[in-house]
Amino acid sequence: MPDGVRGALVQRVSALPDGPLDITWLAADNPRLPQGRVRLHWEPASHTGWDVTAHLGLATTEVHLASWPAAPDDWPHLVRPTLHEVLGLCAALAVATAALDLSNRLARV
Repeated sequence: MPDGVRGALVQRVSALPDGPLDITWLAADNPRLPQGRVRLHWEPASHTGWDVTAHLGLATTEVHLASWPAAPDDWPHLVRPTLHEVLGLCAALAVATAALDLSNRLARV
């Protein structure tokens, strides 16, 4: 990873099995991971491959989502299914939350 970054912010994950991960670098001075977003961090493993971690931004904190120690060089293909499902779940929860908020506002009218 380039100097001055603390990871890569996942922008989009292809639904295709061999599809791409679209990322942007997340600056080291960025104070917090946005809610529902995933940050990836990778570094060379001690013996072979890459140590990859993923964190998920929640409303008030960020949590460790997953780790792939000593992942092979094609690790994006390994982590893609997990990221695709988690981001889909976050999107579904955002829609459900918005629908509940709207329902609550309409009930007060």
